[in-house]
Amino acid sequence: MTEETTTTTATAAATTERPALPDHLSTDERSPHFVRAIFEHDVGIRFNDKERFDVAEYCISEGWIKVPVGNKVDRKGNPLMIKLKGKVESFYK
Repeated sequence: MTEETTTTTATAAATTERPALPDHLSTDERSPHFVRAIFEHDVGIRFNDKERFDVAEYCISEGWIKVPVGNKVDRKGNPLMIKLKGKVESFYK
């Protein structure tokens, strides 16, 4: 086999090993929407056709993301979140 064929086969195998991205996903380990297997790969979020790097939680069907509000924290030390509504897309990088 040539190098191109081997690389293409390896890429196809890596793609099939990735779990399907869920409709609702959270980065908080305490959340019922946290899936550790997904975070073993790089996940990207596109919100209103722009890639966001600060998303803590998203829901595609309801069309929202949660992002932290600056350096603000609540009384338990967790970052304060704001919910933004719009078009949400998730993908593997």
